Amino acid sequence: MNPAATQPLALDVNALAQSKRLAKEDPRAALKGAAQQVEAVFLQMVLKAMRDASPKDGLFDSEQGHMYQSLLDQQLAQVLSARGSTGLAAMIEKQLSRGLVAEQNVPLSPAAAGERAGERGPAAAAPPLAPTLSPPGGEREIAVPAPASEFVGRLWPHAHEASQATGIPAHFMIAQAALETGWGRAELRFSDGTPTYNLFGIKAGRGWRGAVAEATTTEYLNGAAQKTVERFRAYSSYAEAFRDYASLLASNPRYAGVLNQQDPAGFARGLQQAGYATDPMYAEKLERIIGGQTLRAGLTG
Repeated sequence: MNPAATQPLALDVNALAQSKRLAKEDPRAALKGAAQQVEAVFLQMVLKAMRDASPKDGLFDSEQGHMYQSLLDQQLAQVLSARGSTGLAAMIEKQLSRGLVAEQNVPLSPAAAGERAGERGPAAAAPPLAPTLSPPGGEREIAVPAPASEFVGRLWPHAHEASQATGIPAHFMIAQAALETGWGRAELRFSDGTPTYNLFGIKAGRGWRGAVAEATTTEYLNGAAQKTVERFRAYSSYAEAFRDYASLLASNPRYAGVLNQQDPAGFARGLQQAGYATDPMYAEKLERIIGGQTLRAGLTG
């Protein structure tokens, strides 16, 4: 397929609005598009310098000809940028993506993800439901708070204990808790504000005999996001939450590849492949947080 045939026009008046919409829906794709635009501007400047250095005498040497030549160069720069001709866009995207904050949503997982939902245990009467709650920032992006060190410090002793039981580095688990709770700003709570201490979005299946909280959250079905009300486990402390999380991973063969995993990408992909979450970007977001500056600052703060 000819890339020029699928490349948007350089003078598309709707391009800015489309870029803004994409930035909300898919920040990673928007960043890639912005990086390509920067490369296109650079290439256009190179082409202009080349044209200026070329002889101007000729049958079509006129103001109108110069205008159409400029439009052609703009479109040509767009096509060359889309092809990654100079590699500049890839370098810009890599540099800027380091500071890109992963979208932080209230956790959710499909009912089919039985182990995460706790549905593999023995059948038991469902406990009374707690009042329906709406966690802060439920379906929207949540900014990472500045004092990440406070979040890390609060969870570190429990993460360290869970690390000894699972072989997973403590900061990997803290990164996952940060992804699931928006660095603590969207922790699941009861309607009266009482904390559930559920850091990992673990659902309350038929085998769960403890307290339960309901929340409206987001599931992905065939890649499409949809809202749903789910029942989540509630704990008495963060220590209990980490112990339950460690038990969940250690007791289920599906997570065998996650245990003792020392590679951030392997850990993130292992969770997603095991069905921990339905978000198709879950592994990428988690890996980005593990290697991100915010977590490093929290660990050293």
